[in-house]
Amino acid sequence: MADQHLYDLIIVGAGPAGLSAGLYAGRAMLDTLILEGETVGGQVTTTSVVYNYPAVEKVDGTKLMNQLQKQVTDFGVQIQHDQIDAYSLKPEVKILTGKSGQEYRARSVIIATGAHPRKVGFDGEDQFRGRGVAYCSTCDGELFTGLQIFVVGGGYAAAEEADYLSRFGKHVTVLVRSDHFKCPPAMTAKLIDNPKVSIEYNTEIKSVSGDDYVSSATLVNNQTGKETIYHVDPGDNTFGIFVYVGTEPATQNLKGVLDLDSNGYIKTSVDGATNINGVFAAGDVIAKSLRQIITAAADGAKAATTAEHYVTSQKQAAGIPITPVTNNTSASSPVGQTTDLNNEESVVPHQGNWLTSDITNQLQPIFARLTSDITFEVDTNNTDLSQQLLGFINEFADLNDHFNVISKVGQGNYLPMLKILDADGRDTGLHYAGIPTGHELNSLVLGVYNVAGPGQTIDPAMVTRIKQLPAAQIRIGVSLTCHFCPDVVAACQHIAALNPQITATMIDLQHFPELRKSKKIMSVPATMINHSPVIFGSQTLEQLVTAIEKYH
Repeated sequence: MADQHLYDLIIVGAGPAGLSAGLYAGRAMLDTLILEGETVGGQVTTTSVVYNYPAVEKVDGTKLMNQLQKQVTDFGVQIQHDQIDAYSLKPEVKILTGKSGQEYRARSVIIATGAHPRKVGFDGEDQFRGRGVAYCSTCDGELFTGLQIFVVGGGYAAAEEADYLSRFGKHVTVLVRSDHFKCPPAMTAKLIDNPKVSIEYNTEIKSVSGDDYVSSATLVNNQTGKETIYHVDPGDNTFGIFVYVGTEPATQNLKGVLDLDSNGYIKTSVDGATNINGVFAAGDVIAKSLRQIITAAADGAKAATTAEHYVTSQKQAAGIPITPVTNNTSASSPVGQTTDLNNEESVVPHQGNWLTSDITNQLQPIFARLTSDITFEVDTNNTDLSQQLLGFINEFADLNDHFNVISKVGQGNYLPMLKILDADGRDTGLHYAGIPTGHELNSLVLGVYNVAGPGQTIDPAMVTRIKQLPAAQIRIGVSLTCHFCPDVVAACQHIAALNPQITATMIDLQHFPELRKSKKIMSVPATMINHSPVIFGSQTLEQLVTAIEKYH
């Protein structure tokens, strides 16, 4: 399926580099599309607090990226979810093929695919991912409350996240492979002064083992060769191992297409140009000495400016009039994929209104596109959480005349539960066990949009596959602080909205620890399809549909 529209610029990746490039391209009035296969914001959204962004004393990583995303979309730049699997870059018109099968055409391209967390490679690392081994403190940190935590790494990220994790764990031990930290002395001093943190230099993990969870780790001093075995503390089921040992570039589909260095990073000139005319690169995916948010943003600005000059010269040579694009928004998602709908106060004991004026203002244009009535059914039990859920959904329902609320005494294991019913009072299969606030407000809004509005646009072939899926019960274990979880919840619930045989239930694991225990979950998002093994981590719509087909 080919998109015949010819963009001035397509940016692949929506991290700091891609969004910064989009901002500069939008201001230059280039017809620009940003494609992102995972989470808008990139690796910054896994950072608990950003301290070193100029003129910002400190800011949540996700919030910083949401602010940048809003700037980008305000300039008319579209952001669309698709994973690019194939590149045809040498012709004058570049063609990019997505996992969805759609082809995208552009005069110029900026590769800003970033880099992914690097694994250490110790025995048991893959086996116990989600069972004690983790890579995202903001997603999984609270799941290790009161437990021992090890942080592996000696750079800025390891130091920063060790300090953050100390608010959850009873103690944090940082394992540094060398004899010193590779971060500013002030950050190291902060760790040394933290009574809940200790540091072991010249120390590596050799292996981890256990039954359902990690229960033992073998540590080795790389200077003396002495091995030490750490066993889980009496009374604990497991302990945490958070890995921060750098990144590897997302260039798997670019080998043999662009010039890469020996580590797989893209080689560029100082202005972001690659070895192919009209193709540029920016951010953590390029070969450079410093990888920080500010350097990624600078790379994006340079690449977009160079791309603008390239596109202008190409149009002039072809005699094509240079006209500004009109402001537009992507029809594929009513909230621009990760619009900042996050009420951070709602993840702690709640007081006052649930929805700020900023949030309600963002929701109004989305809800203006609704065409059908829906009913929010609240299945309650005799708990304070039930009253909080009722309070939240009543406030939410006041935002639009299409919304109605009913409540009843519920039955089942996951109460209180919110269910979305269609205009005829039928259960749509979109369920929320707990209160869908924090990051999960995004999935609730998308659920409403898919049931009562035009819905998100997906490939017709995928719609056919979804409608042919067998009956399935999907549960998605989440944390309200996890920025990856809403995408998985929204994808599962989009499947449920299209197929009446499927239910998709968001479950806030903070309120349902028995599910965590029975399924041995120590990482989110945790997707459970019927009685299949738990699927940990971010999943695309394609991956989820394939999993349902496999585990029916």
